[in-house]
Amino acid sequence: MLSLRELDVFRRIMAHGTITAAAEALHISQPAVSRMLQQAEQRLGFPLFLRHRKRLIATSEAQALFPDTVAAFAALDTVQRRAADLKAGTAGVLEIAAISAFANALLPAAIARFRAPRPDVVVTLRATSALDVATRVANHQADIGFIIDSTTVPGVSVGDLCATAFGAVLPAGHRLAGAPWVAPADLAEEPLICLGRHLPLGLLAMRAFAEADVPFRVAIEVTQSTVACAMVRAGAGVALLDGLGLMGAPGGDLVLRPFRPAVQVAGRLVRPRHRPPSRLAEDFVAVVRAVVAASDPGLGVPRRPAGGTRNGGSRPPPQAPVDPLA
Repeated sequence: MLSLRELDVFRRIMAHGTITAAAEALHISQPAVSRMLQQAEQRLGFPLFLRHRKRLIATSEAQALFPDTVAAFAALDTVQRRAADLKAGTAGVLEIAAISAFANALLPAAIARFRAPRPDVVVTLRATSALDVATRVANHQADIGFIIDSTTVPGVSVGDLCATAFGAVLPAGHRLAGAPWVAPADLAEEPLICLGRHLPLGLLAMRAFAEADVPFRVAIEVTQSTVACAMVRAGAGVALLDGLGLMGAPGGDLVLRPFRPAVQVAGRLVRPRHRPPSRLAEDFVAVVRAVVAASDPGLGVPRRPAGGTRNGGSRPPPQAPVDPLA
């Protein structure tokens, strides 16, 4: 079996034609090249070159080995470049799993910003349930995950990413479109569109109505915020979503209003517990945090207007609709 160094000597002699030129290309002495060539021929059991008047003439065996040798070093160069790219975080594959609220709101901008200086990185984004997100990270099917609230799936660690709050999505012209905020009592007689009661956001909404002593009557139950917004646009009712879902709500024909009393929602990062994060995963998290920091306060939830109280106080007079993301 030839060593890599002996193969390199053989390759250089074939390319340059003489031991002198090969030695110069390798930055070693001519005796060292001659010695390694002799060792290679002894290992192989046949000559690679014939010596004729201080010239080297490649044998048929050498000519047969040379194309494969060139291909082997080309592959080695590719491996070295790829390793350097991986070390620098400029190449590879990044597997992301996220609930649809993240996949529709923060992650598209983060992925675009992340790949701009890393065009050779392939990103896979799977929008799925929170349980599946955590399971994929635990099973090493995803490098990182994004969920709401927390998870009981073993084998993962959960960290804070952002804080959001509930808001209402209303059709333009709705009776509550000019209100500074909406409360459970305001929505008691409205066809309510909400995320499933088995989901963390659905449970939070149900608890908010219960604490306000208002019946929680859901007219349409969905699993994705984009579907809820489409329902509102179609005139099916009003939707109650978290800040991430509100970020994905297009403007124009929809109006966003804060929900009172405030319902805080935590956006979380999910990482594998027993595996160190990849360079790509860590760099992507940094980009996501930058996108979060650049988002408007509350991640799509309108700022609370000045003046007035909501618990036991009176609502200030309705105001003209304002840009909820201003």
